[in-house]
Amino acid sequence: HILKTLATMIALTGLIPRHILRAGSRVGLNLVRDLSGSSGTDGAKNETIDFGFKEVPRTNKQNLVAQVFSSVAPSYDVMNDMMSGGLHRIWKNMLVESLRPFAGQRHLDVAGGTGDVAFRVLRAIRQAEAEALSTAGRPGTRTSASSPSPSAASAPGAGQPRPQGATPISPGTVVVCDINPHMLEEGRKKAAAAPDLAADTGLSFVEGNAESLPQFANSSFDSYTIVFGIRNVTDRQAALREAYRVLKPGGRFMCMEFSAVQQAGLRELYDLYSFNVIPLLGGLIANDRESYQYLVESIRKFPDQETFAGMIEDAGFKGVSFINLTGGIVAIHSGFKL
Repeated sequence: HILKTLATMIALTGLIPRHILRAGSRVGLNLVRDLSGSSGTDGAKNETIDFGFKEVPRTNKQNLVAQVFSSVAPSYDVMNDMMSGGLHRIWKNMLVESLRPFAGQRHLDVAGGTGDVAFRVLRAIRQAEAEALSTAGRPGTRTSASSPSPSAASAPGAGQPRPQGATPISPGTVVVCDINPHMLEEGRKKAAAAPDLAADTGLSFVEGNAESLPQFANSSFDSYTIVFGIRNVTDRQAALREAYRVLKPGGRFMCMEFSAVQQAGLRELYDLYSFNVIPLLGGLIANDRESYQYLVESIRKFPDQETFAGMIEDAGFKGVSFINLTGGIVAIHSGFKL
């Protein structure tokens, strides 16, 4: 089903004849698979670093990435839907379900941009708090900070009275952190337009660099997510160390990122789709083909699943694991500060 969907999307562009698509797995158009095993420069003091398939001065990459995301910010969410056929929504839901948000949780979403993941986490926290509050109203029960939940409408801070005798819940908080102010502005607009988020004082937006987060104290968050962002970071190992620092003992790190496709046949079609269709969509919808060409190339330069898991362990995390989604197009990595 995945192969058929990708083939259809490519054929609809008219760029590649259908008979070539049908032979995709035979022609061997896996253009850069052998490059995806390692980023090659993380944590090193090299003079150059990859920016897509280009090598640029290491000190220039952050500004180049900033230009990309400043350009695509207004159309970022629409392009995510178009590029993935809506699959990104399912992937993000799976990430949040795996995170298992709880009442009173303090969460940091880095490279959070337009708030897509952060809003999901906050809503799940409010749901857990509403459940805990409801449970507290029953005879012989007390509110627990880790209780699950049915309705965000009665969550703490939502204007609902607490049952008498209930233990107060300290409302959870979610911080959206991103290095790009244009992406943050899009997130603020989305939050302001959402009735359940507009007045929620537990949601905040902070401009910050994943490699250095001095605005956050040591051991201050229960959980940390970074979704489709770490491949754009210049020093990924530094970002992983910062994630470890800001998490509380027992805190959980989760990263969702495009990864190395594992399924034969899908890999070749995915390359055809990525290099031909995605930049075309970027030009048509975002009026910026070049930025989406970089985004496609940056995926191929990112470490594969096992290599990145090793980097997370090197930062100090324990119990590191990953799961592949959609044949390895995306992987969710997880680790704990123990």
